[in-house]
Amino acid sequence: MRTIRLAPGADLAGFRAAARRLAAEGVPPEAAAFTTADAPGLFAAPPEAEAPPLALPKPVAALIPAVVPHRDPERYALLYGLVWRALHGERHLLEVASDPLVHRLLRMRKAVGRDLHKMHAFLRFRRVPGQGEGQGEGEGQGRGQGQEPRERFAAWFEPDHHILAAAAPFFVERFPAFDWSILTPEASAHWDGAALRLGPPGRREDVPATDSFEAGWCAYYASTFNPARLNPTAMRAEMPKKYWRNLPETAAIPDLVRAARPRVAAMIEREPALPQKRVPARALAAMAAQEPASLDALNAIIRRSEPLVPGATQAVLGEGPLGAAIAFVGEQPGDQEDRQGRPFVGPAGQLLTRALEAAGIERPAAYLTNAVKHFKFEERGRRRIHQKPTAGEVAHYRWWLDRELGFVRPRLVVGLGATAVLALTGQTIPITRARGPARFAGKPYTGFITVHPSYLLRLPDGAKDAAYTAFVDDLRRVRALAEETAA
Repeated sequence: MRTIRLAPGADLAGFRAAARRLAAEGVPPEAAAFTTADAPGLFAAPPEAEAPPLALPKPVAALIPAVVPHRDPERYALLYGLVWRALHGERHLLEVASDPLVHRLLRMRKAVGRDLHKMHAFLRFRRVPGQGEGQGEGEGQGRGQGQEPRERFAAWFEPDHHILAAAAPFFVERFPAFDWSILTPEASAHWDGAALRLGPPGRREDVPATDSFEAGWCAYYASTFNPARLNPTAMRAEMPKKYWRNLPETAAIPDLVRAARPRVAAMIEREPALPQKRVPARALAAMAAQEPASLDALNAIIRRSEPLVPGATQAVLGEGPLGAAIAFVGEQPGDQEDRQGRPFVGPAGQLLTRALEAAGIERPAAYLTNAVKHFKFEERGRRRIHQKPTAGEVAHYRWWLDRELGFVRPRLVVGLGATAVLALTGQTIPITRARGPARFAGKPYTGFITVHPSYLLRLPDGAKDAAYTAFVDDLRRVRALAEETAA
């Protein structure tokens, strides 16, 4: 039986050297015993020469340092058993989670990882009174002679496993600008701004009981406590009570828990008085109660109302004269319309203007508006991408559209696209099948259905010319119908 003595704690270097020697000599796991005794045992082997590195699978090599900090005294024997099997034909052993050895080692890795996480989360530094006071042997060596000592901080922690060496680099990265020491019952770590050193065990009394920062930290912790989400079971699972005595904020927890129920009751009682936003039914009822007497009064309501769709910087109002023979209703403003505050000024609007001119309709003589008065969009980098309004959002804006057209009093209303037709009729109607003159039930004007000009922009180049010609033909029919209704 070969007995290998390793240093107490997490002796990763010692285990690697021993595993290389044992494997090179062909010593099977059952013939090797690992011990962490401070003194050599009766059968301890004398120092041996270095053996060459082992060609281990990457998952096995990565698992070893994650398990070595575990407190289980059998960890080294289990790891050498894994190494032996990986070197003798079972290179994919870690993929077999049901294997008893693999299962046990993976559970150990998980326990070490959880302990590291708790240390990262629950370690609290306290300022040591007097700059440079109380430095242990070897501390402060990273600074030159004659330099003024910096502030020092210390923390006490009681880990479940031998994780201090693995955890300390995290705190070096997080707090590189001041000197600190982490003391545990079995070892200590010291950072002086230049080097990280491990030392002997520390004492809890060497860490200050409190400091001036903690009062502010405890006040902040209490202010962020949400009584409506109190769950003591989950709290204890995430912050086990074993850590509480070293966390200053936990002193406030009992009072916060006792006061949670009354605070929630008070919040519920105050809730009706809180301002309500984006409640369309209430917003529309408030608008209707104002009973605007003119288009200008209606537009004033629109300008000061919150958008009923997400996005938008301003309401984009209709444009054109009262009594216009023809009113064109689109879907919603686009990016350029939202920026300029005018309807149909973007690419689709420019196409519409050109088509109106080709059809013999003067744009300034027509009334142009949209079913939805605000630009609904999603930001992607620097671009604002159009988002189609839902049927519910279109319905929320019908109050505005109906009164707007009532004040304008057009003889003919053209629905440009499916969203506009939905707003005018309350029904989803296929545009290609219903294209042309239409009866809008209950409306005091003649209707006409055609495509939205943005539809033409989305077509492939080979189909755009024919579609544009058909769109201009529709507008010529619109002009003819408007002239017939005037006769």
